[in-house]
Amino acid sequence: MAESDKKLSLDPTDLRVLELLQNDASLSNQDLAAAAHTSPATCLRRVKRLVEAGVIERRVAILSPEKLGAGLTVLAEITLDRQGAEHLAAFEARAVAEPAVQQCYRVSPGPDFMLVMQAPDMAGYHALVQRLFTQDANVRNVKAFFNVHRAKFEPRIALPVIG
Repeated sequence: MAESDKKLSLDPTDLRVLELLQNDASLSNQDLAAAAHTSPATCLRRVKRLVEAGVIERRVAILSPEKLGAGLTVLAEITLDRQGAEHLAAFEARAVAEPAVQQCYRVSPGPDFMLVMQAPDMAGYHALVQRLFTQDANVRNVKAFFNVHRAKFEPRIALPVIG
């Protein structure tokens, strides 16, 4: 088994650090250590270990689509004509290379892919459709759903509670 495939054992301090980083990844190591009730050196070692193990994939800022002119969120189901491994991989590569695609999932059963996309408006969405779907002869069907109200957006992972 590869080192990265091993299940990492997380203790309560690791979970506190992860919870704090999910709330605010911009915390300095000093502030993170204080909030996690550990020393800065220990906190830094734990965060480094969690990053190296792939538990922390990356730290990002969550931006407001509306304030940046990208207020149209689109959820799309994509069905391909041919589902061979090379066809799925080719579409996936095109989708993940498109900046407007925020999330790309291969799903089953039903459509082949679910995409979460961000566009400035319907004209921007139409341009995206031309780039990503219309020009791909293997795309059989696109079923798009347009956001009218976002009740919740939370990229957090529910962490286990340890005694």
